[in-house]
Amino acid sequence: MQNYLTPNFSFAPIIPDYAQGSRVWDTEGREYIDLAGGIAVNALGHCHPALVEALEKQAHKLWHISNIYTTEAAQKLAQKLVATTFADKAFFCNSGAEANEAALKLARKYARDHFGEGKGEIIACVNGFHGRTLFTVSVGGQPKYSQDFAPLPPAITHVPYNDAAALEAAVGPQTCAVMIEPVQGESGVLPAQKTFLEAARSACDAHQALLIFDEVQTGMGRTGKLFAYEHYGVAPDILTSAKALGCGFPIGAMLCTDKTATSFGPGTHGSTFGGNPLACAVGNAAFDIINRADTLAHAAAQGEKLQTALRVLGEETGVFQSVRGMGMLIGCVLADEYAGRAGGLMQAALKHGLMILVAGPDVVRLAPGLLLSDEDLNEGIERLGAAVAEWQQSAV
Repeated sequence: MQNYLTPNFSFAPIIPDYAQGSRVWDTEGREYIDLAGGIAVNALGHCHPALVEALEKQAHKLWHISNIYTTEAAQKLAQKLVATTFADKAFFCNSGAEANEAALKLARKYARDHFGEGKGEIIACVNGFHGRTLFTVSVGGQPKYSQDFAPLPPAITHVPYNDAAALEAAVGPQTCAVMIEPVQGESGVLPAQKTFLEAARSACDAHQALLIFDEVQTGMGRTGKLFAYEHYGVAPDILTSAKALGCGFPIGAMLCTDKTATSFGPGTHGSTFGGNPLACAVGNAAFDIINRADTLAHAAAQGEKLQTALRVLGEETGVFQSVRGMGMLIGCVLADEYAGRAGGLMQAALKHGLMILVAGPDVVRLAPGLLLSDEDLNEGIERLGAAVAEWQQSAV
């Protein structure tokens, strides 16, 4: 097929055509088991009937009305997010990058409103990932994503992930916010240590800075709880969500406290499609399923099963040196002899009818739907095992 899109993506050699649950079929009729989840987006699998019904129902009522008005769907979703988190208010947008952009802008404006000039520094983590806008790619601590777009926004400092001492030393009176992923997703599925998040909370409190958790990838049941911060007992001032929030329909959200929300007065920030009725209708339906105790318990249990099966595969084949993660966000670290070749294994898996991901060159990442069945889990592991065997032969 002729490609008419800009060359910033390297597309896989198949074209997905339709899907149901954890199964995908391409335009040639080949079937795949999806353990990638649209990069942690399809939390309820593909084409969940409740989401299809919600979208169809809303499509016959109202598509777009602009942010001059609010809608029942937006208010309902905001109320659900507020009722189940630390937050008091929600701002809707279209993606995780936009949610993070809003969080960073709010943090700087809050600091300016309350403390004047000179308190605009943002502390973030080396190898973080927060989106592809100029601001968020600058806050993400990966020069490979930002260096070609210089000059970059100033007053951004990076510290090593899980280094509490370095974080405490970096935060000062000039700091307006600290931004952290509770699990670094794109850089290897690396969970935060509890002491690191506690140090961040303490340092922010000591210097009147805001703590921002980027839960774009870890939120909405991905780790076995609605949001990952619940595992740590550390609440942020601002939290961002997207990906699974709409389970495939684009929507993002920034959640914040009343204390910080006041700095986003009328006209200070906006989004043409933020709070779109179609997106919020799907988001409401998704939330009602994801936030059920049985859904979260299933995600946690299946995540444990998947990690166990991957560890066994790693021990039998020598392909993985470790398997880590939380719930349905899992990273398999390649053995030293296969370092840098995660992309090759991902391609081999696709040939065997399995969709997986990478998280950097050394880590294979899995982020399947939260409702993954035992049948799909077991068959997915079988297909991965076959892919590994063939790939190891070619890697010799």
